[in-house]
Amino acid sequence: MKPIVLHGHERAITLIKYNRMGDLLFSSAKDTKPTVWYSLNGERLGTYNGHGGAIWCFDINWDSTKFVSGSADNSMRLWDCEMGTTISRLDTSTAVRTCGFSYCGNLIMFSTDRQMGHNCHIMMVDIRQDFKTPVLTVEVPGPKVTSAVWGPLDEMFITGHENGELIQWDPKSGSKLINVHEHTKAINDIQMYKDYTMFVTASKDNTAKLFDTDSFRHLKTYKTERPVNSASLSPIKDHVVLGGGQEAMDVTTTSTRIGKFDARFYHTIFEEEIGRVKGHFGPINSVAFHPDGKSYSSGGEDGYVRIHSFDMSYYDIEFEH
Repeated sequence: MKPIVLHGHERAITLIKYNRMGDLLFSSAKDTKPTVWYSLNGERLGTYNGHGGAIWCFDINWDSTKFVSGSADNSMRLWDCEMGTTISRLDTSTAVRTCGFSYCGNLIMFSTDRQMGHNCHIMMVDIRQDFKTPVLTVEVPGPKVTSAVWGPLDEMFITGHENGELIQWDPKSGSKLINVHEHTKAINDIQMYKDYTMFVTASKDNTAKLFDTDSFRHLKTYKTERPVNSASLSPIKDHVVLGGGQEAMDVTTTSTRIGKFDARFYHTIFEEEIGRVKGHFGPINSVAFHPDGKSYSSGGEDGYVRIHSFDMSYYDIEFEH
């Protein structure tokens, strides 16, 4: 399984994500320029130039016509996905930590950090109206939002917090619907299954957990011996891939072998590890399965994005039980 290695960023990768069709792979880093690639051959299509700080989050709408990104420069930008030009910009009091398009593509939910005397806020804008005026604002006085994702059919959105709490919100009123506290440390990533019936979380408490979307019932736990930065569910097999490693500040004092900078595959149902893929020279900050399930990508602290296409033997694996 020889990977395609993409090197277009100068600093650590913060997030990678495929569009719905899977022909494009988007990546962001701490170097201010989100980048888009062809997922088939790794050809670089271009960058979205305009931010002045690290890019913490981004998303692509359903038909890949619009792109939204949130940055440490205290702004969120809406872009023309094809042309790479800024359509609109919204300035915030603090860094934009999470953002995402709703299923219909008309709403954007985003959250800001708690810093400089400002509390964390969850906000929503309607791109059909004034982009700079949120239609919903929810102040979060407690632990800040560290990850967020829309639920099925825009009926809810889900946030993960730095204390390990998961909250389900009503997008119309901004009220809490359900909250659970299964993790003990910050939730770094939330990714939905292809049909939105369940989602997987990745946490600094060395675990990834599977939850039912409607009830928030905790289904499965995938344990490791290092913080998990990202987790993604395969759309075609009962597999989940985890990416992580030790804290980035400790990397320079640790060898690659001890740091465990490899992507780890677990069986979704039986919770057992079934394989590892090495390659990165630092912690893996983001992982994502291709929508067709035939490949996956990972982005690391080393600034590289690696696209791995599975060998034919991968599809013949049958878990013995």
